[in-house]
Amino acid sequence: MTKAASESLTPVLLELDSLFAGTRTLVEVELNALLPLGNTAPEKVHQAIRWSVFAGGKRFRPALLIAAGEAFGAPISLMLKTACAFEMVHTYSLIHDDLPAMDDDDLRRGRPTCHVRFDEATAILAGDALQTLAFRTISHDEDLDAETRVALIRELSNAAGTPDGMVGGQALDIEAEARVVSGKELEEIHRLKTGALIIAAARCGGIIAGASAQELKALTDYAAQLGLLFQITDDLLDVTATAEDLGKTPGKDARSLKATYPGLYGIEKTKEAALQAHTTACEALDRIDRPTATLKKIADFILNRSA
Repeated sequence: MTKAASESLTPVLLELDSLFAGTRTLVEVELNALLPLGNTAPEKVHQAIRWSVFAGGKRFRPALLIAAGEAFGAPISLMLKTACAFEMVHTYSLIHDDLPAMDDDDLRRGRPTCHVRFDEATAILAGDALQTLAFRTISHDEDLDAETRVALIRELSNAAGTPDGMVGGQALDIEAEARVVSGKELEEIHRLKTGALIIAAARCGGIIAGASAQELKALTDYAAQLGLLFQITDDLLDVTATAEDLGKTPGKDARSLKATYPGLYGIEKTKEAALQAHTTACEALDRIDRPTATLKKIADFILNRSA
C-alpha cells in the first residue's frame, strides 16, 4: 500500500476502531450479566468460561450484526442479546479449536488458552456450556417476538453446526491436513468454517430489523464475501504477523499442514484474492437502498487488518 493510500485509509480505520470499541463495551456489559459468575457452582467451568469470553478481541461478529441491523433501522437494544449469543458461539469454537485434538494451541488473544489455563475436560465443558447458553440467550429474549426468536435460532444453529456450518467446515479442514486441496475445496472450507457464522450475524441483524427478502439476499452476498475476505486475511496474517500482533502463535497453519490461501496460491495471488472478495462484497451493498456506509467500512477494515 502506498503512503497516500495508507493516509487516506487512516480515518476509516480510526472510525471503525471507535465502532468496535463502542460495540465491545455494550456487548461485554451484557455478557457479564448473561454469563454465570465465577463463584457459581460448578466454579471451575464458569471461571473457564469467563477466562475465555473476557480475554479480549474486537467482538467482530456482534459488531457486524449490530451494523447490519442499524442499516435497516433496528435499535441496538433489540439486537444486543443476539449479538452476545454470536460471541458465545464464537468463543466456544475458539476454545475447542485450541484443544490438543484440534489445532493444539497454547496461546489465544495473548494469554494461555483455556485448556492450558485450566485443563482439557474443563475447556470442553466450557465450550459446550457457551454453545447452549447462546441459544438460551436468544430463546429467553422477551424483547423479540416468538417468530423472530425462532428465525434467529434457525440462522445461528444452521451456521454453527453441520453440514452447512462451522462444525462442517472444521471437519473438512481437519480432513484436508497433509494433502493437496483444490481451490474449490479450500473456498468451501473457508465458507463453512469462517464464513457461515459471519453470514448469519449479518442476516440476524437484518432479520431483527425486518429487512425484506431481497435486502437479505444482498446482505447475504455481502457477508459471504466478507467471510471469505476475513479468512484470506487471517491466512495471510498467520504467515506475515508476529505473535504479539496476533495474540496467538503465528505459523501454526504451515506447521500443521493446513490448507490455506498462501499455501495454495502464494502471497501475491492471495492478496489479489482478498482484493477481489472486498470488491465483490462492496458491489453487493450497492444493491441495498439503505445507509450501508458502515458495512462498507467494515469490509475496508478487514482488508487492511493487521491482527
